[in-house]
Amino acid sequence: MSFTLKGRCFQPRRKQPNRNGGFGRRVGIQREIISLASLATLLFALCLPASATAQSAKDLLVAGRVDEAISILQQQTVQSPSAVREAEDRNLLCRAYFMIEDWDHGIHECERAVALAPNNSYYHLWLGRVYGEKAERSRFFSAAGMARKVRSEFERAVELDSQNWEARSDLAEFYLEAPAIVGGGKDKALAQAQAMAPVNPAMAHYVAGRIAEKNKDTASAEREYRAAIDASQGGALAWLNLALFYRHENRLGDMEQALRTMQSRPLDRPESLMDGGAVLLRTGRDSKLGIELLRKYLSSATVEQGPAFKAHYLLGELLEQQGDRQGAAEEYRAALSTAHEYHKADEALRRVER
Repeated sequence: MSFTLKGRCFQPRRKQPNRNGGFGRRVGIQREIISLASLATLLFALCLPASATAQSAKDLLVAGRVDEAISILQQQTVQSPSAVREAEDRNLLCRAYFMIEDWDHGIHECERAVALAPNNSYYHLWLGRVYGEKAERSRFFSAAGMARKVRSEFERAVELDSQNWEARSDLAEFYLEAPAIVGGGKDKALAQAQAMAPVNPAMAHYVAGRIAEKNKDTASAEREYRAAIDASQGGALAWLNLALFYRHENRLGDMEQALRTMQSRPLDRPESLMDGGAVLLRTGRDSKLGIELLRKYLSSATVEQGPAFKAHYLLGELLEQQGDRQGAAEEYRAALSTAHEYHKADEALRRVER
C-alpha cells in the first residue's frame, strides 16, 4: 500500500531513503575524514549558551546548512537544560533528518520530541509527516500500520490546536489519499476544508480543488484553484498549485504559463520557485525557465521548506540536461558542501565526472 501526501503547504517529495543512516554517526565525522568545518561548528556550539545554539540551528536549517545544524543539535540534545528545550531541539533535529530523507532517524527524534512535549501541536504534525514518508516506502502491512500512525498524529495536532491550518491541510490530504481501511475519506477532507476556511481561505479552496479532482470534476477543480489565487492575493503558492493541476491534466502549455506568472507574483511561499523548477525538470519543459526560477530562489533568502542544497541539486540536473556538465558539477558540489549525505547529489556528481 502506498499513498502520497500531496499537500503543498509543506511540499513532501518522493525521495530515496538515507542509505548511510545509523546512530553510529558521530558529530563532525564526514565519511572517512573529520571535516574541519564541522569541527569548527561543533567547537563553536560547545561555547554557546543553549538559547544561542537553538537559534543558530534554526537559522542553519533555514539556510539549508543541514550538516552544521545536525552537528549542533546532536550536541545540544544531550546538554538541554530542560525538557521543553530538549523537545525543541529534537523537533529541529527531526526536521534536519527530514531534509536529507533519513526517515528512521527523523522518526526517532520526532517521537522523542512528542514524548517530551505531548501537548505541542506542531511536534505531532512533524511526527505525522515523517511517518507519512516512511509509510510510502514500506510494504503493504507495515505501511497500513504506519498510515494509521500518520492519521493519529495529524488528528492529534488538529485536536491540540484548531487554528493550525497546516495540520488541517495535511490531515485533509491524508483523508484524500489514504484508503478507507486506514481512515481515508473525501467527506472527512471536506470537513477539514470547511474548518480551515476562516483561518486560511486560500488553503481551504485548494483542498476543495483537490476534492473536485478526486471526483473527476476538472471544471470545479480549476475554479477552486483560481479562487485560491484570488484569496491569497495572487500568491506564488496558489499559482504553483494551479500549475500542478494543469500538469495532472496534461495541459502542459497552461502549466508553463502559470509558472511564468508565478515568477512575478508575491512570494508568500518562496520555495514555490524551487518547486516550479522541479516541475519543469520532471516534465522536460522549458528548462530555461526552470533555471531562472531556481536561480531566483537561490539568490534570495531561502527557507527551511525549500532546502538550498536541494535547489542546487535541481539546478544541476537542469544544467546537465542542457549539456552543461561543468556547471552541473558545480551545483552538485554546492549541494554536497552543506548536506554531504544527500545521496542524489553525490550520485549525480559521480555521473557527470565520469
